[in-house]
Amino acid sequence: QVQLVDSGGGLVQAGGSLRLSCAASGRTFSDYGMGWFRQAPGKEREFVAAISRGGGLKSYADSVKGRFTTTRDNAKNSVYLQMNSLKPEDTAVYYCAASSRVISTLSDEYSYWGQGTQVTVSS
Repeated sequence: QVQLVDSGGGLVQAGGSLRLSCAASGRTFSDYGMGWFRQAPGKEREFVAAISRGGGLKSYADSVKGRFTTTRDNAKNSVYLQMNSLKPEDTAVYYCAASSRVISTLSDEYSYWGQGTQVTVSS
């Protein structure tokens, strides 16, 4: 079992930045590929970013490329999502997730999920 706790969400103006954090506990953190997903009201959950077990591989949704960066610190059992140049369409609940895959963009391949943190971007 892996327990994930998301934090760092909030209200920000368009063009601003936020940094989300996800703290993991339980099994060995470095055994898991980590991902970020988001769900806006009335929409399906969508992939945002993923990072491999060692941090050397990363993948991003086209909608966030060049604006968002994910990193991880295996010594601190944590993964981060730095979000810059935020847009109103980035408004959503953001979730971190853990997968037994090295890296994955598919939500079905993630077994463990955080509780989510709300990000609201005002125009």
